[in-house]
Amino acid sequence: MSFWAVPMFSQVTTPLPSAGGVGGGALSLQQLKDSALHNNIAIRSAKHAIDAAQQQRKEAFTKYFPNISGTGFWFNANKGMAQTELNLSEQITPELGMTLAQMLPAEALAALGNPISVSMLKNGTIAGINAVQPVFAGGQIVNGNKLAKVGEDVSRLQLQLSENEVEKQTEQYYWQLVSLQEKMKTIEAVQALLADIYKDVDVAVRAGVAMRNNLLQVQLRQNEVESQKLKLQNGISIVRLLLAQYCGLNNAQFTIHNSLSVTQQKAEDNNCALSIEHCALANLPEYQLLQKQVEATDLQRKMEIGKNLPMVGIGAGYNYHNLLDNNHSFAMVFATVSVPISDWWGGSHAVMRKKIVQQQAEEQMADNSELLKIRMQNAWNNVEESRQQLQIAQRSIEQAEENLRLNRDYYRAGTSKMSDLLEAQLLYQQSLDRRTDAFADYQNKLLEYRQATGQ
Repeated sequence: MSFWAVPMFSQVTTPLPSAGGVGGGALSLQQLKDSALHNNIAIRSAKHAIDAAQQQRKEAFTKYFPNISGTGFWFNANKGMAQTELNLSEQITPELGMTLAQMLPAEALAALGNPISVSMLKNGTIAGINAVQPVFAGGQIVNGNKLAKVGEDVSRLQLQLSENEVEKQTEQYYWQLVSLQEKMKTIEAVQALLADIYKDVDVAVRAGVAMRNNLLQVQLRQNEVESQKLKLQNGISIVRLLLAQYCGLNNAQFTIHNSLSVTQQKAEDNNCALSIEHCALANLPEYQLLQKQVEATDLQRKMEIGKNLPMVGIGAGYNYHNLLDNNHSFAMVFATVSVPISDWWGGSHAVMRKKIVQQQAEEQMADNSELLKIRMQNAWNNVEESRQQLQIAQRSIEQAEENLRLNRDYYRAGTSKMSDLLEAQLLYQQSLDRRTDAFADYQNKLLEYRQATGQ
């Protein structure tokens, strides 16, 4: 008797009121899944990724609006930035000189012959606010917004994949626990059976019609079953802790609703009796992610083309300066055109590189689509196989039960050995355990099939 170990994952837990009572309650599989989807760290991370993608989309949308900027500049130089010398004598004509000689005193007239130094812009202040509305940006703004929307869609699909994985892991824990608990019921039934056999053998030994060795064989088998029970108890305890931790339950002393009846198994068969041909590939989040990858590479190629196209914008502004000790302000409208001429040399290669990446994404989508179809078919085959294994295990129980009954009657009649009776008991126990494992495996294969077909 054994159980398989499952790694424990560390995560933040926020227990759901309905998922963990103070004294522990009987929880259904759906309640455990809901609790895991609420508390699991992978789900939390995926939701944070969606929030970040939404902010990125909103950021991209702001590129449609004008780009407003304000500037301010003050300076104070050690000398004027604009300096020159004026020689007025060179500009005075003879006629003007005769006129000035009559009007000005000799000292002033003589001063006009000396050069005059002029210095300006030693200090000043400049300020302004401008708004530029992009009119044409080579499609970069439009495609950038589309790309941001694709990123948000991808994050939502990643969340769906994370939810599928959490659901799958929770169900695996659940059926592992169910399997161990059912095996514990089998152990208890076997102990009761061995106790009855022990009583029969003890009476036969006391009556002198059976050897004491037969009694010792029964006791050895009882000890073996008791050892198996201890291992099962430990396994149940560990798996319950794992399930509680994974689902974010604050109390590991809970019970679960479960039923391994054949009636429920047949009902599950009817629910799953559909052909894989009814399943659409487009429903799979994995396929949708491939589509988004192709769409993203196409938009990236278009944005690369846009970088090599002219950019046109119109704007308006209000400016102020004080450069000549005179306050002056004015408003203006303007248009801008930017042509990346030198970027065309390398830009053509960048566009070709993006086109190759897009082609790779398309080829990968086609190849992975075929793999997804194969996964669908394999999941369906696994369901069919596990269902048949369950039917075989059920028939084995009936056969092993009849074999045990006959061997017990033969032993009482003295025509069979104790070892044959104990062997029949062991076969009966093993058949019960195989049916339990087969049912748990069948439930897991059903979930894998539903996820593989996008149901």
